Amino acid sequence: MDPRRAAGLNRWMITHIADSTDLTAARAGDEAAFERLVSPHRPALLAHCYRMLGSLQDAEDALQDALLRAWRGLTSFQARSSLRSWLYSVATNVCLRALERRRRRILPPDARPAVETAWLEPFPDAGLPADERASPEARYEERESVELAFVAALQHLPPRQRAVLVLRDVLGFAPAEIAATLETSPAAVYSALQRAHAAVDEKAPVRSQQATMRSLGDRRLRELAERYVAAWEAADVGRLLALLAEDATFAMPPLPQWFRGRAAIAEFLRTGPFSRGPRWRLTPAELNGQLAFAYTRLDGCPHAVDVVELDEAGRIAGITAFLRPEEIDMP
Repeated sequence: MDPRRAAGLNRWMITHIADSTDLTAARAGDEAAFERLVSPHRPALLAHCYRMLGSLQDAEDALQDALLRAWRGLTSFQARSSLRSWLYSVATNVCLRALERRRRRILPPDARPAVETAWLEPFPDAGLPADERASPEARYEERESVELAFVAALQHLPPRQRAVLVLRDVLGFAPAEIAATLETSPAAVYSALQRAHAAVDEKAPVRSQQATMRSLGDRRLRELAERYVAAWEAADVGRLLALLAEDATFAMPPLPQWFRGRAAIAEFLRTGPFSRGPRWRLTPAELNGQLAFAYTRLDGCPHAVDVVELDEAGRIAGITAFLRPEEIDMP
C-alpha cells in the first residue's frame, strides 16, 4: 500500500476509535467528551449558520442553540449517519426556526424607504475552518462561500430553498440527506434546488471575488490596497476615484443611502468623510474572503470596516462600509 494512503488510513482509524469512545462517554453525560466531538466542527457550523442568517451574532446564537440541542438529544443519535451530518441537520433546523421570527438581512441597494430593515453583516475570515490538511482548492471554495455578494444573494431565497442550496452546493450533502434534514422528499429537494439556482443566478455576480483576486495576483492586490489606504488617509478624492470603476457603488449599512457612479461618490466624499481633511487610519482586515479594511479615527476610535469588491480589470466595483452604530451620528 502507498505509504501516504496507509498514513491516512491510520489517522482515520485513530480518529474513528477516539470519536466512538467520546460518543459513548458523551451519551453517558461526559461534557468534556461531547466538546471533543463537536469542537472540530464548530468553525464550519458557524460559517453555515452565517450563510443561512446573514449575521455573525445571529450565527453565534444559532450555533450555541444547536449545540445545546445536540447535547440534550445525543441519545437519539443512532449513528446511522455521520456525526457531521447530524450536527448540520440540527443547526439547519435551528436556523430555519430563527428565520421564521426574523426579517431577511439585506444591503442598502435592496432597502425600501420607510421599511424597517435588518442589515447583512460581515463575517471574519478567522471564523472559517482552519484545517491544515485542507487543499488550497477547498480553502478557496470555503472563502468563496462567504463572499458578501453570494451571502446577500442567499438572503433573497425562501429559507428552505436557502437551506437546500447551501447544504447541496456548499457542503456537498446528498439529496437524500437533505431530504431527511428537512423532512421532505428527494424530489422536493431537486425542485427547490432548481428554483434556488435560478434566483441566485439573478442576484450573484457571474465571477466570484476569489476568481477575480486570483487572476489579479498578489502584487496587484497589494498595490491596490496601498493606493486605497493612501487615498483615504490623505482624504484625496481624486486618488480614490482613480481606483473606482465607472459604475462603482458605495454603501454604508446601517445607513440606508447608497451611491452609484464616480460623480455621486465624489460628491459624497467631498461633503462627508473627506470634508474635514485627513482624519482616518486604515489597516487591512480579513472579512468575507475579500479585500477589506478597518477604519479608526485619528484618536484611535474604531469607526467602520470596508469590504471591497473588485472587477476583472482590478478596479473597485463596490465598497460596503459597515459602520459602528455608535459612530453614525458623530460628526
